[in-house]
Amino acid sequence: MDEASLTSWLMLHAIDGVGDRTLVKLIQTFGSTDVVLAATRDDLTGAGCGPELAESIRRGPDMKIRRQIDRQVKVIERLKIQTLTLFDQSYPSRLKAIHDPPPLLYMSGAFSRQDDVAVAIVGGRRATASGRILTEEIAKELSERGVTIISGLARGIDAAAHRGALAGKGRTIAVLGCGIDRTYPSEHHELRRSIESHGAVISELPIGAAPHSHHFPRRNRIISGLSLGVLVTEATINSGSLITAKLALEHGREVFAVPGSIREEACRGSNRLIKEGAKLIEGAQDILDEVLPQIDGRQRAMMRLDVPPPDAQPPLRREDLLVYEALSYEAQSVDVIIEGTGLSAAQVAAILLSLELNGRVRQLPGQQYIRL
Repeated sequence: MDEASLTSWLMLHAIDGVGDRTLVKLIQTFGSTDVVLAATRDDLTGAGCGPELAESIRRGPDMKIRRQIDRQVKVIERLKIQTLTLFDQSYPSRLKAIHDPPPLLYMSGAFSRQDDVAVAIVGGRRATASGRILTEEIAKELSERGVTIISGLARGIDAAAHRGALAGKGRTIAVLGCGIDRTYPSEHHELRRSIESHGAVISELPIGAAPHSHHFPRRNRIISGLSLGVLVTEATINSGSLITAKLALEHGREVFAVPGSIREEACRGSNRLIKEGAKLIEGAQDILDEVLPQIDGRQRAMMRLDVPPPDAQPPLRREDLLVYEALSYEAQSVDVIIEGTGLSAAQVAAILLSLELNGRVRQLPGQQYIRL
């Protein structure tokens, strides 16, 4: 969209009474925002506008709002942000099919035809270490097979989902709950740059919009709308991830959940989803089994379904196996491992380093380790 068309779009959308649905209806009726703004009062009322709305459109936004729009358009041009409307051919078809698609998307990066086969992965911001690692593993394996990973760039599970997709050398899309000129949380600047190079970052919110809490439930409908299904890997009872799962059901999408400990607060919401009928997921293949029947031959041809399994690891030596079996999928400190194995601190440290280099364990902050 060129600068003049974008300005016209934003001016019409800024008028009191012109919400998303009214905006779309007016453009469908008149053909373009320019024609709407130039329409007579009789034309507007004939198209279904009430007298007050028709008069508001005739007047247009006040000068203060016009200046704000001019500044927004300049930022969009300076940052080379793309804009995509509901009427563009490249607008994602699956998102367009939901009952309230965003009329305008701001985007950095790019969409691809491959994104037609996408799975959303969401969860809590205060995820457990094992939850983050499992999320990365599932996202990586799906990515390796050509599935685009959709998430929200938040801390915890969202970030793990994006990182897993990038590790799998696949595509990932982040949907923001703020203006696209912002990064939230701010520590994810580098992650965002990687996503833009291997997918897209999108937002429906105007330039400069702050990450207010009420933006995120609306953001979640885009995450669901872009996907074939939504996986919740960890979520508390009050998690916004459950909103995404609810929206997925409304959109006719699959809902998946990874079971967690019944004693872990971080898993109570996702466990409840399973009780209510979400499909229990133990690995990426469980998701593929559900979504592959939904895609056509063209989409399947773009996937990489013949990715060979990882090479088998050689058997461990007796002392290495002792340390490995003392570990679990929950983080443990070095002191606990030493106590459980009876080995010296130096032996345990050397074995843990070897296991980590071989991809069997991962070191976490605070000198803690977890089995992979």
